[in-house]
Amino acid sequence: RADGQASPSRGVKVLGIADSDSYTKWGASILSRMPAEWHRSLTIIRTPALPSDAQLTAVLEGTAFGVDATPKVDLNDLAALIGRERPDVILLSVRGPVVRVLVRMIAASAAQRPFIVSGLPGISIPATLLALYYRSQVDLLILHSKREIAAFRSLAEHWGIEQDFGLATLPFLARSRRSAVGDDIVFAAQAKVPRSLIDREQLVGWLVETARQQPERRVVLKLRAAAGETQTHAERYPLDEILARVPDVPNNLVVSTGSMPAHLERAAALVTVSSTAALEAAAMGVPVLILDDFGVSASMINLVFDDSGLLGSSDDLIAGRYRTPDSGWLDENYFHEASGETWISAIEAGVRRRAETEFPLRPQFRGTLGGNVRRVWDRKRALGRYDRSVGGYLALAVGMPLRGAVRRARAIRARVVGSKPVEERQTQRVDSVDGDRVGR
Repeated sequence: RADGQASPSRGVKVLGIADSDSYTKWGASILSRMPAEWHRSLTIIRTPALPSDAQLTAVLEGTAFGVDATPKVDLNDLAALIGRERPDVILLSVRGPVVRVLVRMIAASAAQRPFIVSGLPGISIPATLLALYYRSQVDLLILHSKREIAAFRSLAEHWGIEQDFGLATLPFLARSRRSAVGDDIVFAAQAKVPRSLIDREQLVGWLVETARQQPERRVVLKLRAAAGETQTHAERYPLDEILARVPDVPNNLVVSTGSMPAHLERAAALVTVSSTAALEAAAMGVPVLILDDFGVSASMINLVFDDSGLLGSSDDLIAGRYRTPDSGWLDENYFHEASGETWISAIEAGVRRRAETEFPLRPQFRGTLGGNVRRVWDRKRALGRYDRSVGGYLALAVGMPLRGAVRRARAIRARVVGSKPVEERQTQRVDSVDGDRVGR
């Protein structure tokens, strides 16, 4: 540096902690894009969303990490690891309820608290209060578009939440386009959308008809998890199980898992309802189709694609009409110039601040009612069977009946507040004992 001081990049030790498949993919990819001179490691905490070795192999492909070098640990072992390693930075690449539990553990485990970074692994429009609620005590929240930064900053200011944001390109987007055009029509399945069985059956029907109308192409139903594997969001009606009940499925309609980039290398097009895979495809130059038959709304997680030029119907899917993104949409939505990124400089500034001044933990935004009992409950709910503490089982025994009562009260209250603005209804959910449901 021109001022003669050592660069804060030198010798920075970063510990990444991940839990589910999508968060592991994001965390490993973010760590891999940090400066090469930083000391980076990745550990997976055991939670009910623990990915299998096959899932890990797929999501770690193309990153600096392999399955054998990515240990899986319990919470207590993780606390000991932090005490031994004394990282400068901890990247919490975990689901919201787990973030809250880990922040408390980090604060209790380290003599000098690390700079705590977290983030959201995919499309995060619209901004949700729950995402901020769970991460209110982290020092930096990484987001992936100018639009996301603006939306979350506005939401934080509205609710009086102190939060710093860093802009990063989605780390698993390809930096260059593929060299050849593939033949497959790849459908990226999602657990959350569409939600109903009828809609999911209709979706499978469209894929079957696409395979019949385009016999020269292979139609690939790309799953996030094989049977028996967990994923970030629970899937009530797996598409492959629905497909298995369909008679006379064309031979060119296949079900597959594995690495999304590998599938995109062979793709003629990527089709989805709202998956982040659409952005991965666009970055590689693969045509995209975002199905809008179920509507364009916050509940479908596809509002961000409005005005993108990528929306189309099942008729377009069956006929083979695919899209490329409109140039005017790109800069505000995930395809900004690399020079506009701020996340690395924000981490460096945080490391300097940690070394030079007092570094208190930010206050938690709500969810503190119940004191230590609430904290034990939060831990048990986040870690499930991997929290083996007596206190956790006692909190569960007390909390589950109370949770049922809260849900019944909420059902009654919903009739009264159903006409209130969405923001206010979200806040009421956060205030309740049952505030550990993941918004994304």
